[in-house]
Amino acid sequence: MKKFRILLIIMLFFAALCNILGQEISYPFEVKKTGKGKQSLIFIPGFASSGEVWNETASKFEKNFTCYILTMAGFAGAKPETDASFKDWEKGIASYIEDHKIEKPIIIGHSMGGGLALAMAADYPELAGKIVIVDTLPCLAAISDPKFTSKENNDCSSTFNKLTAMTDEQFRQMQTQAIPRLLADTFMQETVISWSMKSDRKTFANMYCDFSNTDLREKIKNIECPSLILLESFFVNLKPTIEDQYKNLKNANMQYASKGLHFIMYDDKEWYFNQLNNFLSTK
Repeated sequence: MKKFRILLIIMLFFAALCNILGQEISYPFEVKKTGKGKQSLIFIPGFASSGEVWNETASKFEKNFTCYILTMAGFAGAKPETDASFKDWEKGIASYIEDHKIEKPIIIGHSMGGGLALAMAADYPELAGKIVIVDTLPCLAAISDPKFTSKENNDCSSTFNKLTAMTDEQFRQMQTQAIPRLLADTFMQETVISWSMKSDRKTFANMYCDFSNTDLREKIKNIECPSLILLESFFVNLKPTIEDQYKNLKNANMQYASKGLHFIMYDDKEWYFNQLNNFLSTK
């Protein structure tokens, strides 16, 4: 009887161990991998956008680079996670790089994805080889409120309740009004709106509130890698304010687009690809 109990304990132990080892590590995003280059590019899309926003960019570079294209959990039809947060998403990207032994990747982020790239390169400076920030500011809220400071326990209930209470039609109307102010390319506007419509509304509300409360102006002093900052054409009118936000970023190359709006990869393609080609080819 005693031998049987010992044998049962051993069997249960190995069953539990196999169950733990058999579980896949989960990350707060879906990944599409293309290309087979020695150097890797990690693409992070912006708020409520699909990784498809990078399709044309990845297709131009996948001959020479391995491309990891993310779609964040809950956005554009990707399966949502419970209690999404900017910090957890940042940690998830860093963990993915470490777990998959991706050596010094070039991290390219648009909008909120650029914020995630800045935060990750600041908190994990040993991981990033270079970063490319496409129309992102370290603190978006400070543009309208220069005295803005992040709230430690920010109450998102008002934003959450407002956005989740909307009907699909009301939400579509809101996005239909907002997107033309962010994207001049009329051909792509409906695509970007459709990504918002496919996004989990709870994730949309929580991340909108969380990112609005994010201030990376001080943290970016920890970034050690070369950084390319690509900004929409309008921001040249706010150049002193914009560059003050980035004053703590070392090794920064700041460039302003010649035309278009927030989605620079669609609105000023030739300029955008020239900037990327030059930066990626520089060692």
